[in-house]
Amino acid sequence: MTPAAIGIDFGTTNSVVALADTEGTVVTRSFATRQGAVDAYRSALMFWREGRPPQTHIAHVSGPDALDMALGMTSEHRFLQSLKTHLSSRAFQETRLFGKLFRLEDLIAVFLTDLAAGLDQAGTLPLISGRPVVFAGERPDEALAVDRLRASYGKAQMPQVDFAYEPLGAAYWYARELKTPQTMLVADFGGGTSDFSVMRFEPGARGGLEAIPLSHAGVGVAGDTFDYRIIEHAVSPALGKGTDYRSFGKFLPVPAHYHAAFAQWHKLSLMKSRETLAELNALIRDAVEPGKLEDLLTVIEYDLGYELYRAVSAAKVALSDRDETVLRFDQMGVVIEKRITRSLFERWIAEDVAAIEAALDRALAEAGVAPASIEAVFMTGGTSYVPAVRSLFERRFGAGRLHIGDAFRSVASGLALLALDRARASAAA
Repeated sequence: MTPAAIGIDFGTTNSVVALADTEGTVVTRSFATRQGAVDAYRSALMFWREGRPPQTHIAHVSGPDALDMALGMTSEHRFLQSLKTHLSSRAFQETRLFGKLFRLEDLIAVFLTDLAAGLDQAGTLPLISGRPVVFAGERPDEALAVDRLRASYGKAQMPQVDFAYEPLGAAYWYARELKTPQTMLVADFGGGTSDFSVMRFEPGARGGLEAIPLSHAGVGVAGDTFDYRIIEHAVSPALGKGTDYRSFGKFLPVPAHYHAAFAQWHKLSLMKSRETLAELNALIRDAVEPGKLEDLLTVIEYDLGYELYRAVSAAKVALSDRDETVLRFDQMGVVIEKRITRSLFERWIAEDVAAIEAALDRALAEAGVAPASIEAVFMTGGTSYVPAVRSLFERRFGAGRLHIGDAFRSVASGLALLALDRARASAAA
């Protein structure tokens, strides 16, 4: 096809690029990886030092290959993921990789450059990138996040980028074939945020859609938060959480910040520093249960975070289909085995599901639309399959109005169509 517009869903966990031609046909880019072609490109980077002094340089790889190389590389390297989660936080300004200073915008630009590699038109065609309604973080700074994201695209030679709410992209994709007006709720569940939009769609006389946004709301609670709950309750206690160490004749609790950071994927990759490793070694010497902290140190030192992520994610997915499962992790001598029931998991995430429902209520209230007036609910993202989340929407809207979209392609595909329609409208004006 000959692309006429581009949509990019830069995600916390995965990213997707969609291309639309002048006829409105949309395809998602396929990326060649060691494991074969993929449409959903893992939002990850791995850096290492290559060559001999004084000609050494920093090399990198992104996407699924970053994971494969990180799992198999024994020499010093840095694996980074979930960079999007840092966008709204002033706490992460920069980091050093093998002596070189990288700002957050530089790191994201490296990833975006790889994401658009080979797409010569990326710097000139109409381009819309998705953005969450509410950025992840305890006190998200929206202006900072958008400025950083725009700067990242600029550094990646895509300065003409425009932005749209991610649920708007998902809604555009669902509504592309509507023949009659419809009021719709879009629920887009990502890795870092859950976003809601109430939309009114009016099919145009010459094709296309008039999308009338009635409201937007979001919350920094999504799939990664549910992972966090499993780690908090089922994994961290096996790695020293809640244990004590001796200090000047007193017993003190192991500082909570190690496990708080450890349980959040976007912070885990930043823990492998000389300072953190030295602090943990000192704690181990005085720990009441040193073996547990030794296991924590092993997970950090040998970059076992992704293997742990896979074990946690597998347990979460299993609980969508079964009443109970066993979380199993066995790497480099660190062995964790924990039986988890669905009812127990749902107690762990009860406050998070309540926060999602509160954001949903804000979207409905701001739109002035009652649940009975919502004609369709379009849900996208892996969290839409969690039974506690699904039952929330079934209770509020009825199962018959729920439509589940492609977890990976819906947002990017809709953004590409939106970019195409905006370009047409601008040309007509």
